[in-house]
Amino acid sequence: MTETPENTTHFGFQTVKEEEKAGKVQGVFTSVASKYDIMNDVMSVGIHRVWKDAMMDWLAPRGGQKLLDVAGGTGDISFRFLKRAGYGHATVCDLTESMLVEGRKRAEAESMAESLDWVVGDAMKLPFANNTFDVYTISFGIRNVTRPQEALNEAYRVLKPGGRLMVLEFSQIPNDMLQKMYDLYSFNVIPRMGKVIAGDSESYQYLVESIRNFPDQETFLGMVKNAGFENAKYRNLSMGIACLHSGWKI
Repeated sequence: MTETPENTTHFGFQTVKEEEKAGKVQGVFTSVASKYDIMNDVMSVGIHRVWKDAMMDWLAPRGGQKLLDVAGGTGDISFRFLKRAGYGHATVCDLTESMLVEGRKRAEAESMAESLDWVVGDAMKLPFANNTFDVYTISFGIRNVTRPQEALNEAYRVLKPGGRLMVLEFSQIPNDMLQKMYDLYSFNVIPRMGKVIAGDSESYQYLVESIRNFPDQETFLGMVKNAGFENAKYRNLSMGIACLHSGWKI
């Protein structure tokens, strides 16, 4: 009887056992939690804020909606959602408790406390009932999930009929020369920034490598459709450095 090969996945450019990835990802985000927001500004030269605003523009939150923001970290997307909606509720769900702790320290978290929940949870096995939320977002988080297809399937499960999925993630530039230039910046500059600002180059090396391993726009669009979402589309941001994917549970 031949042994079946162990299930493996990517952790940056390393190959690891699937059951090990979540712990390694938690280690990365525990390490960078206190400097995460500052590093996002430095890594993207502030452009991540523009991308998140573009996400809200396409999402067009409405008053009274219930949002689930998975890998929601320090609450960036939930705060934006509640401001745009005017009133409603947001649940920030993240695998790493220290990220949620940092989020709760933010001024917006205090002013919006009655409209916010902070929950430790796994994107592949969400601790919520079927048909609970109007909107599901995940921003720069799904590439860190061990099995992204399972996360999309879970998104479909917890959304109400008529609910909306929106994924913001780093993607691939559809121009080889520009992609090579961006890779030079990513691999040579970002880990060094991580060392200077967060005292941690290895975590940022992983973050850069995880971007290169993530499926391209069309491949990920197919995964969104495979989860059951209708009217699935995507929009490139900054020439494809990032990308928004949208789908509806009909």
